Amino acid sequence: MLVFGGPYSNLQATEAVLAAATRHGIPAGRTICTGDVVAYGAEPQATVDAVRAAGIHVVMGNCEESLGLQAGDCGCGFAEGSACADASLRWYAHADADITPAARSWMAALPRQLRFRLGGRSFAVIHGGVDQINRFIFASTPQTEKRAGLDLAGTDAVIGGHCGLPFTQALGARLWHNAGVVGMPANDGTARAWYSLLRPDGDGVRLSHHALDYDHHTAAARMRTCRLPDGYADALESGLWPSLDVLPAAERAATGVPLHETAHPWPAPLATRAAS
Repeated sequence: MLVFGGPYSNLQATEAVLAAATRHGIPAGRTICTGDVVAYGAEPQATVDAVRAAGIHVVMGNCEESLGLQAGDCGCGFAEGSACADASLRWYAHADADITPAARSWMAALPRQLRFRLGGRSFAVIHGGVDQINRFIFASTPQTEKRAGLDLAGTDAVIGGHCGLPFTQALGARLWHNAGVVGMPANDGTARAWYSLLRPDGDGVRLSHHALDYDHHTAAARMRTCRLPDGYADALESGLWPSLDVLPAAERAATGVPLHETAHPWPAPLATRAAS
């Protein structure tokens, strides 16, 4: 399976990750987006069209919830008065004006959770938190919060999005995974985006994080043409977020440190292997 998050109205990145799925031989039925198809970028409607035409699975993000319900803001969960909150007023207005009634209806009908089994394990796919669509859950978020989410989901693993940074974290016999996003870089000082692959691996599952190169210069230029916030357009080229408002201390400290592609074998519990 291929999983990615946050197309963010970045058509060039969206087309690139869909092409990556084709290269990997992964069909639409085994490709999942963790939401926020529309956000910071220049081409909201075109990005929605590309995702819908691909026929992949999509979980509702807070942006789909807000646009689908014609809410007054993105519902991202940014602190009031923060740089991200202020900038969101501009890109949300651009997205709100660009998308069609058909796109709104599609957004409003998206599921808030998807479930599947792979390698003998059960997975729940959400956007932010299991109990709250715009909850930020990072690698450094206390494990107690992730365990509570897993308990609420009732699955072996949760695949989340929203925070914009890829990570995989084992929690005893369970696991929390975030594929990262394709519409913005990972604040690591490179213009790359991120997605992940999940494969059966013997008696378990292998999860791997993959970097995505795409035409970020064109994506940034189109944002500037639309007079969207300069900080986000600059971020596509610098690989650095314009604001660190949402980041916990550990993630702030990692600003500008390039990420590496990693693989995470997740073997089945011994009891499960013995039973099989």
